[in-house]
Amino acid sequence: MLRSSLAALAVVASLGAAQAQSPKPDPENTVILETKDGPVTIRLRPDLAPKHVAQIKTLVKRGFYDGIVFHRVIDGFMAQTGDPTGTGTGKSDLPNLPAEFSQTPYKVGSVGMARSASPDSANSQFFICYEGCGSLTGQYTLFGEVVSGMDAARKIKKGASANNGQVSNPDKIVRMRMASDAK
Repeated sequence: MLRSSLAALAVVASLGAAQAQSPKPDPENTVILETKDGPVTIRLRPDLAPKHVAQIKTLVKRGFYDGIVFHRVIDGFMAQTGDPTGTGTGKSDLPNLPAEFSQTPYKVGSVGMARSASPDSANSQFFICYEGCGSLTGQYTLFGEVVSGMDAARKIKKGASANNGQVSNPDKIVRMRMASDAK
């Protein structure tokens, strides 16, 4: 009897510790990315990348991401968006950001900033990791993580490539907003 009571207390204590470790949702640092297949909720990580988070929040509040296509989708790896031209070469009118690399590992649901070969070239493009993103750790700025809706993120498809480098009929962001602004 005593042994089962102690085991029950240990389970309750470990549940309490797990709840204490998982951060409470912060609407000021939570983004809702709506896709055709449902919402993807992203917890922003200003503790890892404060400048990148600030830029993403500014762009979200402007409505910059609404209607932007996922121009690069690699099955089993990631889906990339945030280029207003849809070519993978565009960006916002805001300045590029200095790298905020960390050793926090990339994993399924990690959200990172895309960039060119220059570490300080991230601007508006970002990607959502599926699998196999661990090698990006310390190479690309990690600024968020999917906390719900990964099933919708996995359904994002890239359209068919055309001769001009454009992608026809790709999935797009229906709407992207801060949870604090959700109505």
